[in-house]
Amino acid sequence: MATILVRDKTPRVANDPDSKLGPDISTTSVNTIPPLGEPLPKKRFWFQKTRPYDPDAIATQASVFDDPETAKQYQPPPEWENTHRFNPLARWTWREEVRLVRKIDFRIMVWTCIMFMALELDRANLSQALTDNFLPDLGLTTNDYNLGVTVFRLSFLCAELPSQLVSKWMGPDRWIPMQMSLWSIVAAMQFFLSGRASFLVCRSLLGILQGGFIPDVILYLSYFYKHHELTVRLAFFWTAMSIADICSALLAYGILHMRGLQGHSGWRWLFLLEGLLTLVIGLLAFLLMPAGPCQTASWFRGKNGWFTEREETIMVNRVLRDDPSKSDMHNRQPITFGLLWRSLKDFDLWPLYILGLTFQIPMTPPAQYLTLTLRQLGFDTFQTNLLAIPNTIGHIITMVLITYLSEAVSQLTLVASLGQIWSLPFLIYLNAVDTAKVNRWVIYAVTTLLLCYPNPHPIQVGWNSRNSNTVRSRTVSAACYNMFVQASSIIASNIYRQDDAPRYRRGNKQLLGILCMNLALYGLVKAYYVFRNKQRDKKWNAMTPEERLHYLATTTDQGNKRLDFRFHH
Repeated sequence: MATILVRDKTPRVANDPDSKLGPDISTTSVNTIPPLGEPLPKKRFWFQKTRPYDPDAIATQASVFDDPETAKQYQPPPEWENTHRFNPLARWTWREEVRLVRKIDFRIMVWTCIMFMALELDRANLSQALTDNFLPDLGLTTNDYNLGVTVFRLSFLCAELPSQLVSKWMGPDRWIPMQMSLWSIVAAMQFFLSGRASFLVCRSLLGILQGGFIPDVILYLSYFYKHHELTVRLAFFWTAMSIADICSALLAYGILHMRGLQGHSGWRWLFLLEGLLTLVIGLLAFLLMPAGPCQTASWFRGKNGWFTEREETIMVNRVLRDDPSKSDMHNRQPITFGLLWRSLKDFDLWPLYILGLTFQIPMTPPAQYLTLTLRQLGFDTFQTNLLAIPNTIGHIITMVLITYLSEAVSQLTLVASLGQIWSLPFLIYLNAVDTAKVNRWVIYAVTTLLLCYPNPHPIQVGWNSRNSNTVRSRTVSAACYNMFVQASSIIASNIYRQDDAPRYRRGNKQLLGILCMNLALYGLVKAYYVFRNKQRDKKWNAMTPEERLHYLATTTDQGNKRLDFRFHH
């Protein structure tokens, strides 16, 4: 159910023409309130026929703003950047809403995907560099490579929360382009790597500058999309990462042929050229990222902006009707220490953080070592880069399908656990056979199918956002969740060790054990949220209607601590 944040507000004059808040429904005659629309009929599964609907029917959905007894409790504050477009009496059609969402996808979502691809290019090209004698050229061992990955992940993790706080203070539209421009310069400077020290320094700088980018973008996207829309868009967001992996492999196939040009290794040209490419994207981001739905006008985007007044009204009101808590902080408002501490100690989000810590570990080492494994199996540099592409394509397909499935059946926990179930038989195979005696193409096929697992990361990121239920908590929890995900990468990066190479029998046993633990964890997370909702139901159902209204008007509970909020699971 939609979650509401009640705020103390300064009383206003009802229907004051000078008010920024629009009509006050509590003083509007019932006979003059426009009718609301029915939910849009949707097919739940891909094989069902599209259900017919009237595109010119009213699309405005019911919300707390339609109840005169409670509407005044949920008015956005005057300092919120979109308050001038808030209107609880606004109505629009499905044709208008569908057209607007497509426009948002084109104007906002496509560019954020391009930016994410730039991030992944500068993260993934290390794997391609490994195929071009990167380690021998710098005098590094496999353990040095593990250390470099660990240093990067640790720096990335440590930068997550500070970056998110800076983004909330400055605005994502300013901070994200700055991040991208800075890390692109460092990425390009890897051309001059000379040994272990310079390798570790660059890994650390990249982690610091790239840390926080993902939760920053997720916070930014939440300004434009409803909860269920954001979950699906996040699937395309991570699809962009996989597309970047494919592009990186194809670029590497061409750029690594430059080995020997002016006496330099091919991996040096790879770092330089891809770093300069992402720098261009970072500079363009200054021009192509508006601050919010009602702040798109600029010299580059046009003096009237990307959206009409009518479209801005629809954008603002459709998002607030889905989640009124999104107006509790404006987009240039910093998080205070008190708010930060309140968010960090929110124990109801820790089950999701624990999942973030463990769910990717069984699949991460085989992914990180894929190019090295293929070289050890006898494939050359260029074959290796091309053979790394099929698992990425499979990963895109399964991730998008599993994200749509989670929204279709409304079972986040059960659907998210499918990634572990998928991986189980392949890890059992790697533990059961002597891979040294198996045809290299069989090992390649098993590893590829393992890495095609349906990644529930977009589901869990959206799940974390839903269960946060305030901008303040969502800002911090997005960073915290991603910090745990980065911590999982640090753990995973140290499972395959030099003394266990090249078959990594000990490491594969550890991965299988962690996967079995994850299956139990998903069940425990489901049970926890069911238990918490039953606790809320018991208290809420014991109240009379008058007591509920009194609670809504006077409670100091915020976010997911409110009795009228139910956790998604």
